[in-house]
Amino acid sequence: MDDLHRLRQDIDAIDRQLVELFRRRMDVTRKVGEYKRAQGIPVLDQERERQVLQNKGELAGEALRPAVITLFQTVMALSRRQQRDLMGQGADNPGLRRWLDAQTDQRQPVAEPRVVYQGVPGAYSEQAALDFFGPDASTDGLEQFEDCFLALREGRADYAVLPIENSSTGGIRQIYDLLTQYECYMVGETTVRVEHCLMALPGASLDTITHVYSHEQGLFQCERYLNAHPDWKQVPQADTAGSARMVARSGDVTKAAICSARAAELYGLQILARAVNHNTQNTTRFVVVSPRLELRPGADKISTLFVLPHEAGSLHEVLTVFAVHGLNMVKLESRPLPERSWQYMFFLEFTGQPGEPAVNDALHELAQTTGEFRVLGWFRSNLGVPFS
Repeated sequence: MDDLHRLRQDIDAIDRQLVELFRRRMDVTRKVGEYKRAQGIPVLDQERERQVLQNKGELAGEALRPAVITLFQTVMALSRRQQRDLMGQGADNPGLRRWLDAQTDQRQPVAEPRVVYQGVPGAYSEQAALDFFGPDASTDGLEQFEDCFLALREGRADYAVLPIENSSTGGIRQIYDLLTQYECYMVGETTVRVEHCLMALPGASLDTITHVYSHEQGLFQCERYLNAHPDWKQVPQADTAGSARMVARSGDVTKAAICSARAAELYGLQILARAVNHNTQNTTRFVVVSPRLELRPGADKISTLFVLPHEAGSLHEVLTVFAVHGLNMVKLESRPLPERSWQYMFFLEFTGQPGEPAVNDALHELAQTTGEFRVLGWFRSNLGVPFS
């Protein structure tokens, strides 16, 4: 123990020196920033930074080279942040301005709201809407995901409840793409435990089935079960409950659907097999989308999207923002940008309370360090916890 105590004292002494050297370095980089501001020179000189990192790595030797490069990537990211603050970069970012305006124009939650979802009664999306807004909520199922966004934009609905990711199959790409296209905000979230059932008309059996219908996600989530029946043709549909309704109307005992037990009850089908999804913990996360920002009580999660320049270290610089401010990043999802080969949009969520200085600073710095930037919403994390 004495040896360990002495070693820790040595580390503390070295750390004090490092802190002093870091302070001196930041004093110098501040002066560099002042010079750049006066001369109109950009903060980032990518080629110089690449050369500096290479030189620092060579000084460290082969064993410590990766660690030293990582260390100086962080140090240089902090220096860039300091210089951008000095130059006032990001203050005029359209995405940041849009977020500030949205806070000014925010609304209170709508009483007796009109809620839309994609699908028909019996869909998991309908269940999510009822879980969030209550069993007496006024809900309406629409044919396509985009129809829900159009209903919000045209004032025909107050909220849309949409699936954004599944614990088995990951993010639902259509929702991410539509969130980038429409001006709307996430104001809540909830989850629904998914238990897929195989169902068909009364009198049908596993031996009569030739075709199985469901949403593509439903078919994929039941892949193992379906692979045990290779003679069944799998037919993707727009939604799970719609498959049940179609099978019920067909009058054909060769057709079966994969969806919820509630859908079987609604459409008069018999359940041939329960829990046919291979992941028994299968859960879908739904987001509640509004045409205007709402900051409901208990809001503790911020959702953002941004585009990064196709440059080495650009994502690392974003991650440094959260490390510096001690904020917990809970999700990072990327989507390819149409018509921009090998460029990506990132969806990032992190936790924080409204009015928390670290959160406001982080949003300001994200506006500085990214290209296109938006705040999609600030809402209460509600994963697996009933809304009240």
